[in-house]
Amino acid sequence: MDYSFTGVTRRASRISAYRLAILAASALALGAVTPPGNASAANSGSAVVATVGNHQITERELDVKVRPQMNALNNRIYEIKRQALESMADDYLLEQAASKQHLTVDEYLKRNLKTTKVTDAEARQFYDKNAALKRVPFDKIKPRLIAFMQQQRDAQARNELLASLKKDSPVKIMLQPPRFKVAITGRPSLGPSNAPVKIVEFADFQCPFCGRVEPTVNQILKTYGNKVELTYVNFPLPIHPYAFQAAQAAECAEQQGKFWPYHNALFANQSKLDVKDLKALATKVGLNRKEFDTCFDQGKSKQAVERDVQEGQKLGVTGTPSFFINGRLLVGAQPFARFKSIIDQELAGEARLKSAAK
Repeated sequence: MDYSFTGVTRRASRISAYRLAILAASALALGAVTPPGNASAANSGSAVVATVGNHQITERELDVKVRPQMNALNNRIYEIKRQALESMADDYLLEQAASKQHLTVDEYLKRNLKTTKVTDAEARQFYDKNAALKRVPFDKIKPRLIAFMQQQRDAQARNELLASLKKDSPVKIMLQPPRFKVAITGRPSLGPSNAPVKIVEFADFQCPFCGRVEPTVNQILKTYGNKVELTYVNFPLPIHPYAFQAAQAAECAEQQGKFWPYHNALFANQSKLDVKDLKALATKVGLNRKEFDTCFDQGKSKQAVERDVQEGQKLGVTGTPSFFINGRLLVGAQPFARFKSIIDQELAGEARLKSAAK
């Protein structure tokens, strides 16, 4: 944790940025920039918000332009609010539990947290198992390493204590997340089409983080079975020189009904994505090479990949992997627990809807 003046300044800047973002979003949502007497024009989107010579730019055109950024901003605002609600609920539970024992929260935590001190031996074991740490001698990194491990251990103990408190006082958050409609018609999917949880993944075959999250995606499919449907959408990034052609190759495999075997092979060989390797992979997964080569060489799948990219840009996708879980945006190679939290929320909501319908 950075407690330096610079760190405090950065945190203050981030808080100010979030406040400004929220105010900006509120202003747009409420039409705060609409001139008096022009409400009907604003409602229709035809209000002129700028002119360039004789050319007029309307509110509707502006909305289309900023929609991706606003989508991402609205999702971030939701995450900030939800995290704040969870923190407020945790604080309240601890305050109530401490009050019952006539203690302050700090006193209550010291008495009830089931944690132990990290030893030098445990720090050394952690150091030996993480090659990235070995760039710094153990003796130099030991104090920081022990502090980090202790922080993690105490946080785990605190979470376990809160989980026990929540058994008697369940926490229910009614704040609704923003949801985005994703066009997935014709995209390759795994799982039943009537699954209660639909996951759409925007990914790049050359992206290391997309490769890193693959085991987690497979764990989700294995854990939830027919409760989830996974749909893959191409989003090759310009910084990855082989990503677009890999996406085209995957689309050619899809035309032969073998997208997923080819998809798996691409992620298993992310360092081999030049044309020769892509064609060799087609043979390896049992594709008709003549059909594949014709599709790939003539660029027959290029338009499909471009369509996917345009869909992602419209939704505000800027990096990979990006997931939409029943329309809820989750960005990055997140751990299984993060996916599980959202999927379980969605399944619980589905269950409540079915119960109310009876």
